[in-house]
Amino acid sequence: MPYNQEGPSVSEIVIQSEPIDVAAIQDKLRANNPSVGAVVTFLGLMRDMNQGDQVFSMFLEHYPGMTEKALREILDEAERRWDLLGVRVVHRVGELSPTDAIVLVAVASAHRGEAFRACEFVIDFLKTRAPFWKKERTGNGDRWVSARHGDSDAEKRWGE
Repeated sequence: MPYNQEGPSVSEIVIQSEPIDVAAIQDKLRANNPSVGAVVTFLGLMRDMNQGDQVFSMFLEHYPGMTEKALREILDEAERRWDLLGVRVVHRVGELSPTDAIVLVAVASAHRGEAFRACEFVIDFLKTRAPFWKKERTGNGDRWVSARHGDSDAEKRWGE
């Protein structure tokens, strides 16, 4: 069952084990709002290779409550920086297979520039600040996935 958190902002956070319905989320962001001039989405997918090894599946865990709080802080910051008409973050947990969608970030704004920048900001910070843990199942056994240096570099370029 999805966890939904809606606050006073124009954003929504959903943590779920079910597949992500990208079209439904985009439609909800537009919601016949004539002020929306752009909806930008990022869809992160599970790959079948990581660190040179074939990955057969992955199990994602999160810390309920703490994860949503961290995501809320990221979305609140995006809303402070840009004039947004809506933001949705949907993140999967549980067992995933290659080609499955892991995360969706969708941003609506009057103008594409703000929507693109906010979408990139949210995914960059989500990768470093949201408490999710990934365990990959490979031909060499199970392993926990460590954070990548590139993710920290992407976050730093936004300044604070």
